[in-house]
Amino acid sequence: MKISILQMHTILGQPEKNTAAFLRMAEQAMQEKPDILLLPEMWNIGFFPRPVEDYADKNGENTRALLSEFARKNQVNIVGGSIARLESSTGKIYNTCYIFDRQGQEIAAYDKVHLFSPGKENQVFEAGRNICTFTLDGRKCGVAICYDLRFGNYLSRVAEDVEILFLPAAWPKLRQKHWDILTQARAIEYQVFVAACNGGAETNDKHPLGGHSGIFDPCGGVLAKAGEGEDIISAKVDFGLLPEAREKIPVRIDKKVSL
Repeated sequence: MKISILQMHTILGQPEKNTAAFLRMAEQAMQEKPDILLLPEMWNIGFFPRPVEDYADKNGENTRALLSEFARKNQVNIVGGSIARLESSTGKIYNTCYIFDRQGQEIAAYDKVHLFSPGKENQVFEAGRNICTFTLDGRKCGVAICYDLRFGNYLSRVAEDVEILFLPAAWPKLRQKHWDILTQARAIEYQVFVAACNGGAETNDKHPLGGHSGIFDPCGGVLAKAGEGEDIISAKVDFGLLPEAREKIPVRIDKKVSL
């Protein structure tokens, strides 16, 4: 399975420009013939313009139509980063990831569970309540978003029965070292492949994102790693490595779940 990560530079509050950037980068990535495209958190509006309700996608309708059409047209799976979604029935806003298969069918959606209080995300968004796992091309996958990465007990539940964990993010350059360590460590800790997509940095941004998207194998090996700016990285993941890694160090068997 080949994964391509779109490390986009998103422009705050400019959905039309960000959509154009997505289409440009996605078309470029398709030259590598990936099986899965992974986008960053809040790729369409940035993290996050105020008031966010003026930018939120009503029921995710625009985003769902865009990603579904691209997936169907290009016969590619898409883990769609995340967007601000306005739930019309309740008026609540969620940080939501949509997942599409090669036929353009929406097969899963995930609302970010852990909201970043230092950025006041918890004052604007509603927290999700469920983990999200799904199957792409016969492989069991899970997804978490940005701040979720810091919560190991939660991620262990997401990763318990998956082969690859997708992590879209809008992680700041200020804490880039944490991102680098945690993304690689989660692959080792849970013995899964990790595909982590951050936003790309721009020098004139007031609070630039850190980039450094990466794809890691279940032993923590680096299969692909981006720099700080806008970038596309791709790597093939060999699922034959999973049983080998899990047999050599059987943490899943040795884990004391009652403690």
